[in-house]
Amino acid sequence: MNYSNLSKIRPKLRTTGNITGNFGKSKVKSGSSLNDLGGDGNIGIKQDEYLNRLYYAFDNTTDTQLRQFLYQEIRKIHIQRGTW
Repeated sequence: MNYSNLSKIRPKLRTTGNITGNFGKSKVKSGSSLNDLGGDGNIGIKQDEYLNRLYYAFDNTTDTQLRQFLYQEIRKIHIQRGTW
């Protein structure tokens, strides 16, 4: 009669290794790394130039949603600088 070694294999508890839960990928904080796109020059331009472009776009558009977005961005930069 043949005996198998399957009864000798013990299941291992998951107490070592990386914490996963994203289908094998390591867990990361939620949110985008681009939250403050113009905040510190992430897009290759300085904050002053970004602010000038925001002002120019704000003055030259009639779209209310775009004006609201531009206003929020301008306000966020000014609050960050402490000049609001």
